[in-house]
Amino acid sequence: MTKQNNTILITGGSSGLGLQMAKVFLERGNTVIICSRSTEKLKQAKLALPKLITYQCDIADRIACEEMVAWLTRQYPSLNMLINNAAIVHKEDFVQGESMVEKLYQEVSTNFLAPVVLIKLLYPLLVRQTHAHIINVTTGLVYIPRTIYPFYNSTKAALHAFTQVLRQQLKDRHIKVTEVLFPAVATPWHNGNPPSIAITPEKAVHEMVQQLDACKNEIRVGKVRLLYILSRLAPAFAFKKLNALR
Repeated sequence: MTKQNNTILITGGSSGLGLQMAKVFLERGNTVIICSRSTEKLKQAKLALPKLITYQCDIADRIACEEMVAWLTRQYPSLNMLINNAAIVHKEDFVQGESMVEKLYQEVSTNFLAPVVLIKLLYPLLVRQTHAHIINVTTGLVYIPRTIYPFYNSTKAALHAFTQVLRQQLKDRHIKVTEVLFPAVATPWHNGNPPSIAITPEKAVHEMVQQLDACKNEIRVGKVRLLYILSRLAPAFAFKKLNALR
């Protein structure tokens, strides 16, 4: 990727990894737009990073996505990078949990359908740019699932597979497609209880950017590299060890 003069949309950019990405890309001289469901979080992000451009949008709402893309096309026709970072999770027992079917639809809509829809909606704008880039954020759990998450592993595995297909389909259309697979990161996503192995957002994004500069297609951050290898060599062992973590 070019290091500066990009116009970037980051979904879920008002906190955690998304906000740290926004900070780093702003420091590199880029125009950064973030979207989030929460108006209050967007206000807080703007206070922390005054150069940010914010837009309130629930990406699980297709009509809201269409309205955002129309606004972006009018206001930021140079937009050349989409970072699909937003995600939600439910940490519950599938059989015993309440409203689990509704929660399934929420996760599928936000974690998988929304990134795919945004890519489709933004494609006419991205394809006009000289250097365009789609970055899909997933997780090492696409290789080995954690049993505390009934749906999250599957939604990210679906995005992982779609990203591989998309990269191949766009290979001759000057749109680079990258997947960033993060380990556990100490962000508000964990509701104040990150696992003991979680790394900081600063460390995670620093490694991500280093590998983006090296033009990697699949960026396995931190211990995701080890998880990837173990999932190939000893999947049963990897599953047991991962799900023993607290």
